[in-house]
Amino acid sequence: MTIINDSHSAIASRFRGFLPVVVDVETAGFDPQCHALLEIAAIIIRVDANGWLEPASPLACHILPFIGAELDPRALAFNRIDPHHPFRDAVPEHEALNRIFTPIRKAVKTHGCNRAILVGHNAHFDLSFIKAAVERTNYKHNPFHNFSVFDTVSLAGLVYGQTVLAKAAKLAGLGWNDESAHSAIYDAEQTAKLFCTIVNRWRSFNPEMF
Repeated sequence: MTIINDSHSAIASRFRGFLPVVVDVETAGFDPQCHALLEIAAIIIRVDANGWLEPASPLACHILPFIGAELDPRALAFNRIDPHHPFRDAVPEHEALNRIFTPIRKAVKTHGCNRAILVGHNAHFDLSFIKAAVERTNYKHNPFHNFSVFDTVSLAGLVYGQTVLAKAAKLAGLGWNDESAHSAIYDAEQTAKLFCTIVNRWRSFNPEMF
């Protein structure tokens, strides 16, 4: 599919100059200041030649726990992550952020947008861990809006009457694999598909939006 790529791209016009980027993080707990960020996946949302939203390929990274990070065993049992597994190929937080943020910043420029806006399921949770990692590592080029998000919890609740990602995905016809769930890549992919499905459904009834 051909991406619309002029200085005033359809996606920039549609989202007030913001580029939607779906993010999912897997963590060792719920406190972004204390608990380790272990995985991050990001999927840039683009527009095809016919004006429909579609997900790009995921960007993903396994992350080493920062020095002094707490690891809640209940969280690790839930997401089935062994932070010290030798085959994780994990990298320090700053390197992980750079791997994810650099192509996002490039996409922001390519699409004629001002900033990226985080799309997530319970999006402020993901944003809080990203912001904490940015602060810890003194990272200077965070592409995301500091507080605004698009949350598929609200969108799915409105459209499908469900706020659980698995249930909303099934109602949207996307299916769900419990064995793959709770990895950053899989959850980001499902969230991206859900977001695109909802926005494209809206566009089908409101074609003037693009």
